[in-house]
Amino acid sequence: MSWGKLLQPDLVLGDCVLHLTPELLQRHQIRGMVLDVDETLVPITEKSVSEDLKGWIDTLKPHLSLWLVSNNISQTRIGNIAETLNLPYISGAGKPSRRKLKRAVEAMNLPIEQVAMVGDRLFTDVLAGNRLGMFTILVEPMVDPEIMPSANSVRNFEVLISKLLGGSLH
Repeated sequence: MSWGKLLQPDLVLGDCVLHLTPELLQRHQIRGMVLDVDETLVPITEKSVSEDLKGWIDTLKPHLSLWLVSNNISQTRIGNIAETLNLPYISGAGKPSRRKLKRAVEAMNLPIEQVAMVGDRLFTDVLAGNRLGMFTILVEPMVDPEIMPSANSVRNFEVLISKLLGGSLH
């Protein structure tokens, strides 16, 4: 598989994760989701989850199996977020490595093509999900407005490289 295809999300939401609806997921036959944490669900500068995020998770739980899988090595940070949302989690995942991501998918006991990898980064979330054969969803990052320019620079670089390799974010 070419780099362009490995970096190509199946769905580019064009908005934050909170706009991912059960209807949209059902349309793509998604029955499980692996969610990145930092800047996908919670700005890196925040220690707790928003009420909007809690409500969104509660809306999805009756329809989907959900796991948090983060590259963040802070067991305390990711564990607290997972506990607040009442979701299983894996920290220190090392994405784009597939090993820990695969463990979360296996725990769902669903066909891999019915599980979405949802994240804000091409070179970690989308690449790892595509390497496993998951449905990949790229969302806009949730960032603290005070650090937004520096936070977006890495993502903008990833988008540029992806386009140079033949990917498209449409």
